[in-house]
Amino acid sequence: MTFGERAVEVVKARKGKNQSWFLDFSLLLGYWGGGTKRAYHHTAPINALYGLHESLVILHEEGLEAAWARHARMHDALKAGLEAMGLSFLVAPAHRLPQLNLVTVPAGVDEAVVRARLLERFGLEIGAGLGVLAGKVWRIGLMGASATPTHVTLCLTALESVLAEMGAPIQAGAALPAAGKVLWG
Repeated sequence: MTFGERAVEVVKARKGKNQSWFLDFSLLLGYWGGGTKRAYHHTAPINALYGLHESLVILHEEGLEAAWARHARMHDALKAGLEAMGLSFLVAPAHRLPQLNLVTVPAGVDEAVVRARLLERFGLEIGAGLGVLAGKVWRIGLMGASATPTHVTLCLTALESVLAEMGAPIQAGAALPAAGKVLWG
């Protein structure tokens, strides 16, 4: 959730009492400061709110368009590496989100074992499919600070290593050169 200056002014100009303290933005504005004395209003999820605030500061410093471009480029690099390896995406290109990539699990591969080994050996956690997609896809996130060349190359290296070790039908050694073309030309 974000607030522009007009929204902040509307919150500040409110005359009536809020029916609940939950998400009472006038209390939150008072708590965050802004030239007024900080007033404690309730037990807020303060770590989450400060985390959100810092994330928005980082996004503002990078610039929204630059962040979109970075996420798209990291998705393109991940896509190039995965496809060179022989893996495919579940979602058609026109409907993909660069931040969340649904990758089809190769036939005969126990996707849960792959995820466990990625986490144990590389400290890399990728998501399992949910609902009807359970056991059929992996969800690979490229969001915020994880949308970097370092994270993309780690993911490709780790996934390739584990899949090759398991005898999966992949093209070993193809992922990093393909991703590198997108990342570094």
